[in-house]
Amino acid sequence: MDTFIEYWANIPPAHRVLILMGGMVLFWLLEGYYPLFRFSFKRYKHAGVNLVFLATTLVLNLIFGAFTILVCDWVYDYQIGLMNWFDFSIWVDIIAGLLLMDLFGQYIPHWLMHHVKFMWKFHMVHHSDTKVDVTTGTRHHPGEWLFREASTIIGIVVIGAPVWLYFLYRGLSAMFTHFNHANIRVPRWLDRPISWIFVSPNMHKVHHHYMRPQTDSNYSNIFSVWDRLFGTFRYDDVASLKYGLDVLDERTDEDLGYQFKIPFDKNIRTDY
Repeated sequence: MDTFIEYWANIPPAHRVLILMGGMVLFWLLEGYYPLFRFSFKRYKHAGVNLVFLATTLVLNLIFGAFTILVCDWVYDYQIGLMNWFDFSIWVDIIAGLLLMDLFGQYIPHWLMHHVKFMWKFHMVHHSDTKVDVTTGTRHHPGEWLFREASTIIGIVVIGAPVWLYFLYRGLSAMFTHFNHANIRVPRWLDRPISWIFVSPNMHKVHHHYMRPQTDSNYSNIFSVWDRLFGTFRYDDVASLKYGLDVLDERTDEDLGYQFKIPFDKNIRTDY
């Protein structure tokens, strides 16, 4: 276990990129063989648009990510947070730590972005994709990254998360993001049991339906427990879903200029 923790505490940047891009390539290939929906679109053009947003996220991580690591070191040095106040076993630290990181890093900011109008305008870019696939998981406006990372930092302080837990969470979160957004066909008999504990592909696809109440459900990324606990869990037939937002022209989903300006366009309705 010491070796495991040591690895995540000092994970090389190349390994972090490999986790991010390797998982995306894996599910990209699986989509070609076992697609949930057969979209009529140019896969490479669609991926190119979404990967531009990934590039902005990577740049922000390079510029501001070091601050998050400093916060991890700070809570460890000054013994702040739950993991430093209570002497749990390492397994409790890992499981409870990942659960709480999913709460602060995903569920809370995600819920807020659906209920605070100015935050929703940034998150609309993610929901505007009418052809949800593995690359959609990387489609986030730069402003959205700031919301999520701010909430994650608050979580680090509350949890007392060391840097190894932060990087472990980031790696696991990236894999689940690819898994949940991938346009893969998962049989209900397999997907439903997965959703009892984890966020499954069919469960998350419900969140990408273009209308409420489905859009305002299933906010978690790794564990479905938070949606079940807070009453936001929903499981519907994926065959009935339609992606996108009814307040946007679906023809604009691959117009990068339009997408980057969505948060600042006062003519775009914030209800859906």
